[in-house]
Amino acid sequence: MSPASSQGEHFTEVVVVRHGETSWNASRIIQGQMDPELNETGRQQAIMLARRLFKEAKPAAIYSSDLKRAAETAQTIVTACGVSNKKKMNCCLFQLVFDQSLRERHMGDLHGLKYDGAVRSNPEAYKAFSSGDRSQEIPGGGESLNQLSERCVSYLNAIAEKHKGERVVVVSHGATIEEICRHADPTSSARRRIPNTSISVIHISGENHHWILEKFGDVGHLNEDGFLQSAFGGDGASA
Repeated sequence: MSPASSQGEHFTEVVVVRHGETSWNASRIIQGQMDPELNETGRQQAIMLARRLFKEAKPAAIYSSDLKRAAETAQTIVTACGVSNKKKMNCCLFQLVFDQSLRERHMGDLHGLKYDGAVRSNPEAYKAFSSGDRSQEIPGGGESLNQLSERCVSYLNAIAEKHKGERVVVVSHGATIEEICRHADPTSSARRRIPNTSISVIHISGENHHWILEKFGDVGHLNEDGFLQSAFGGDGASA
């Protein structure tokens, strides 16, 4: 199936990537909407990711969370592609857009706690987080899973409407990407692992918002053997 069209639908190919590693990731600290920057490992991951996307993806635009760890990853991709907001690529204006809609889930009173100790440090907040109730908000202003899903899914639908038949890159966070992939593949209820700088590919109809999960959690660019065969089809040209 071409991402450009299928049975009359015009699809956008959305390449969703998680930001590189931070020191909080490495220490298993709950980041949520806190704003640590990439550590050195994360910067190297972002460079390898960017090289792969430049070789294979050739996006029409990049959309990113405005939190530092995602923004730096997105900027690294732009640098690798050799373009800026004012330069042209493939005869189209290359866009880099930062938006709060792509931020990580707001974790309320769990912000800054270690995952392994959260149940002891704040049992009420941890119970809300782990309840399995998608409408349950986390004390301290934290989002429910339904609230998280609504904001990120709505934003990706808007991107698909704007970029029909094109390929875009979206840089976001673990829980946000988990909700995006769950929406694309609701038959899978298992909690998904979202490695740092992993690539997932979703085709979204810009007309009726039909989602298809094509690839999930690919980190082939982090292998010592170099790039995998293109994950995006053909020679990487925009769909």
